[in-house]
Amino acid sequence: AGSDLAVWGFRSSLPPVFGSRIWTLRVGLWLLGSLAWQVVGATADWPQWRGPTRDGVLPDAGPWPSSLQEGELVRRWRVPMGPSYSGPLLVGDRVYTTESKDQSHEVVLALDRQEGRELWRASWEGHVKVPFFAKSNGDWIRATPAYSQGKLYVGGMRDVLVCLDAASGRELWRLDFPRELKSAVPSFGLVSSPCVVGDAVYVQAGGGFARVEAATGKLVWRTLEDGGGMWGSAFSSPVLATLQGEEQFLVQTRDKLAGVKRTDGSVLWTQSIKAFRGMNILTPVVLGDRVLTASYGGQTQGWSLSGEEGARRLKEEWALKVEGYMTSPVLVDGYAYFLSRAQRFLCVEVATGRKAWESEQKFGKYLSLVARGKQLLALDERGILFLFAADPARFGVLAERKIADSETWAHLAISGNDLAIRELDGLSLWRWGAAEHADHSVPAPAIAMATFADPGLGTAAKSPTEK
Repeated sequence: AGSDLAVWGFRSSLPPVFGSRIWTLRVGLWLLGSLAWQVVGATADWPQWRGPTRDGVLPDAGPWPSSLQEGELVRRWRVPMGPSYSGPLLVGDRVYTTESKDQSHEVVLALDRQEGRELWRASWEGHVKVPFFAKSNGDWIRATPAYSQGKLYVGGMRDVLVCLDAASGRELWRLDFPRELKSAVPSFGLVSSPCVVGDAVYVQAGGGFARVEAATGKLVWRTLEDGGGMWGSAFSSPVLATLQGEEQFLVQTRDKLAGVKRTDGSVLWTQSIKAFRGMNILTPVVLGDRVLTASYGGQTQGWSLSGEEGARRLKEEWALKVEGYMTSPVLVDGYAYFLSRAQRFLCVEVATGRKAWESEQKFGKYLSLVARGKQLLALDERGILFLFAADPARFGVLAERKIADSETWAHLAISGNDLAIRELDGLSLWRWGAAEHADHSVPAPAIAMATFADPGLGTAAKSPTEK
């Protein structure tokens, strides 16, 4: 509601009679709406991989509407774009996304959340030709950016980390890992989505796991070195957790799971994870001191951390002959929900490894999952959106709807009643309960009024409202 008030107030703030009471009321509503937007945005932004808490779980603000059909879930706008696997970000009144262009450049875009109007774009040279056996996975940008304190941190395919000013798109710094470390460019591109904690950015790049100064782009340390290239580099993304009272990053490499101390990069423990050709892809999840992983060509496993400080190790508590693939699990009331390599949806009790159920119905190869309360919203790569019941007693599809014509491998983003859907050839924004709003789809991104270019930096388009 606050966002609608803000937009209405802005459009109504130029009255024919400057001093009228109507004008005063409208300005008041605009200020109220702007404040409401800031309050909502501060608590409901989707600023990174898997959302505000990086686990695909949103605060319980009541159930989503039970219907996904026309009149209940409405497309606000759609903008055609080049391909990308990056999940979009919803931050305040903007949507951020990426695209690969002409097999030569990577682009970051900021769009107006209400109408899809392009505010700015930044780009740099960057392209990786993936091996022939992975051609079906495409040659385009993969990692989901991270937003923090007015800055965007973007991982490019050629193992670069780029920091942009989120207001203007101006490039602030760039860390080229192969140039800095003489490491091999990852054969499948940089896949790991950066994580910002405090004054640092953490990312699996440069043939290892690295900490980078958020303000300057200076490399602080790198650990878990694997050489990069074909058999190194990661498909997973790091997540911060506390195990046995000790804060640490869970870092999943191509062949192992590790705990890494956030401050100095010391490796606290490691555990080998069986996976076919190193296909450890999903982001592991944590419940208490229990860690759940699942790999392609391996198993679904529950681990606990044991041992004294300095001699920690993982202990396997249970294992299921269920292979994971690309779907990172979400946890609801002690149960993990995820999609197996066999394309069946599962519910597993994390404490015991008991399989509560496995669906007979098959889905696509991938689901991006978001949980809120007792419901799960899921988008598979076929462009079908599902609403599931998060119920360990039974599997249930509450609603489903095909909302995209091209493939949807990017993770969906949710903020308030808005859903951002990144297809391979476009970005759309959907809203629950917005039937009165028109669809503002455009044939191509609108070009902003002015552009600037800094020597050696990305180019950007400046919004008419930016100073």
